[in-house]
Amino acid sequence: MKVSVDQNKCCGAGQCVLIAPEVFDQRDEDGIVVLLDTEPAEELDVTVREAAAVCPAAAITLHDKA
Repeated sequence: MKVSVDQNKCCGAGQCVLIAPEVFDQRDEDGIVVLLDTEPAEELDVTVREAAAVCPAAAITLHDKA
């Protein structure tokens, strides 16, 4: 899966970082999401999908590989 984030939508809640710290981080100055891995390992699929699902700003988009 490919992951993208829209930093303009992000509200800095940090749920993604708590759920999938291997894939997401936050900027120190404002808490906005930072994507660490655009194509995380397959074993992280469930975790990354959960992080996207709980994002209150819907700032995380997942793209299944074709």
